[in-house]
Amino acid sequence: MAAKRLVVFGGNGFLGSRICRAAVARDWDVTSVSRSGQPHWESVTSSPAPPAWSSRVAWERADIFRPEQWTSLLPGATYVVHSLGILLEADYKSAVSGRENPLAVLARTLGGASRGAPRPRNPLERVRDEGAPEPGLDAPTSPRQLTYELMNRDSAILLAKEAVRAGVGTFGFVSAAAGAPVLPSRYITTKREAEAVIAREFPGMRGVFYRPPFMYDESRKVTMGIAALATAGSTVDGLTRGALGGLLGAMVTKPLKVDEVAEAVVEALADESVRGPVEVKQLEDLASKAWRRTMV
Repeated sequence: MAAKRLVVFGGNGFLGSRICRAAVARDWDVTSVSRSGQPHWESVTSSPAPPAWSSRVAWERADIFRPEQWTSLLPGATYVVHSLGILLEADYKSAVSGRENPLAVLARTLGGASRGAPRPRNPLERVRDEGAPEPGLDAPTSPRQLTYELMNRDSAILLAKEAVRAGVGTFGFVSAAAGAPVLPSRYITTKREAEAVIAREFPGMRGVFYRPPFMYDESRKVTMGIAALATAGSTVDGLTRGALGGLLGAMVTKPLKVDEVAEAVVEALADESVRGPVEVKQLEDLASKAWRRTMV
């Protein structure tokens, strides 16, 4: 039987790198696509040295907004995963890895630092005539031009469209649990818009939309404190029968270890019965199923 082939866009990030590791553990053929290639390992693990499993991943460099750089990687792929997004893979990563002050990141997020970005063309509005040139999205020229609409929504739709064209059967999209008030509403609405468009426009491809809560790991110390607060909030919310949930949203959703989410992502890809939104409880169940598989 031929090995399953997985292509992860954003595979060098906090979650993406662990998705790659979980897939390698299943002996899948894994390719990561990102602007920088291999991860800055000290940002996603507790060591600056590449882990042993990383030698089994093809670390490709490409810009998601320039399809001509990466479409050749899709034919023959069993699964494609989009694990990109502002906050989770850009601003958030800079803050929690210590490369940027978290307060500065939050201020820029709430202040809409990317207001000056050009309005992107929707990827579904590209030229459709057979044989005609088909440009990608208006590629941003600096990180400050990466809006929620571009990264959370339009890049996912663009990738899904190209995945369909390449004959990929399953598309995984890392969305998010319902948002907390500290984040702009556009953060979660752009994620939901991407889910809706992909499900509507590409019904022949199995879409799996992961909605993880806050993710943590000991390799990023700052996430441990936030996770402890979220866990406490989740406990109190349970004792008060959900009294805090309506007010604080995802802030009282039980956080998950990033390794659990990664295992759940890969388990859901392999399980043809999983499609559509995958909420926190189902992520836990899938991660548990993946763990039991290793015990056999």
